[in-house]
Amino acid sequence: MRIAFVMAHEGVEQIELTSPWEALVETGETPQLISTRPGSVQAFHHLDKADTFPVDATVGEADPGDYDALVLPGGVANPDALRMDERAVAFVKSFFDAGKPVAAICHAPWTLIEAGVVRGRTLTSWPSLRTDLRNAGATWIDDRVVICHDGPGTLVTSRKPDDLEYFDDAMLREFGKVAV
Repeated sequence: MRIAFVMAHEGVEQIELTSPWEALVETGETPQLISTRPGSVQAFHHLDKADTFPVDATVGEADPGDYDALVLPGGVANPDALRMDERAVAFVKSFFDAGKPVAAICHAPWTLIEAGVVRGRTLTSWPSLRTDLRNAGATWIDDRVVICHDGPGTLVTSRKPDDLEYFDDAMLREFGKVAV
């Protein structure tokens, strides 16, 4: 199974990248970091710069058909930049068009709104996105993790870093993975 992590070149919340990444690595997966620019991604701890991570491919180079699942980490700046990048939005939308599973945490559903894939779905997010999601036709609930099977593919969403344990477990189950 090939799993893409899509993020902008900076602004991703580091723990929302590393926790699901490590959970997948523990199952024997080798996730791929796909970004809007080549080189590396600058992660953050809230507003402070954290580590950098090497980019495997850009959204312009990568073929969504080569991947079986998608993870969208949050952070405020990351999904805000992604939703302004037409290639990133198209990359994300293609997973829904193909009925592939997607997992998104915190502010990541902003990109899903831009991709036009939340109407009729139930999800959660960082609370400040509640109105945006409802205006886009989604049902928003305040819960640690929400798994939605309404529509093509499975959508796993979570609110914040404190929910990562639940997010990672749900993501692994919905991606058909268990720790080795």
